[in-house]
Amino acid sequence: MTRVSRGYIARRRRNKTHLFASTPRGAHSKITRTTNQQKTKALVYSHRDRGRQKRDFRRLWITRINAAARENSVFCSYCVFIHNLYKKELLLNRKILAQIAISNKNWLYIIDNLFIKYKLST
Repeated sequence: MTRVSRGYIARRRRNKTHLFASTPRGAHSKITRTTNQQKTKALVYSHRDRGRQKRDFRRLWITRINAAARENSVFCSYCVFIHNLYKKELLLNRKILAQIAISNKNWLYIIDNLFIKYKLST
């Protein structure tokens, strides 16, 4: 039986996966089966860690707000501050509040004074 020169489509597909998992270590960049396994594993990790990244950043923002609040002894704690925000209907997300806490702590003091004035007036 004569040798058949195959087409280029399968080779192109394999090269794409080799480029996706191009690590210099061992079979992960050479053998097609391990390259496919590496690719699926990488995609699973990236999908999982996108959700985890959101969670981690939210925790970081909450920690920063709480630290800034307790440092200046402006108000009791993070939970009281957020509760007052919701009562006053001041809808600032935690990312913005954390940036305010880092860059200019006086703004947190001003926001807290708004709550105190609001409590005294009502």
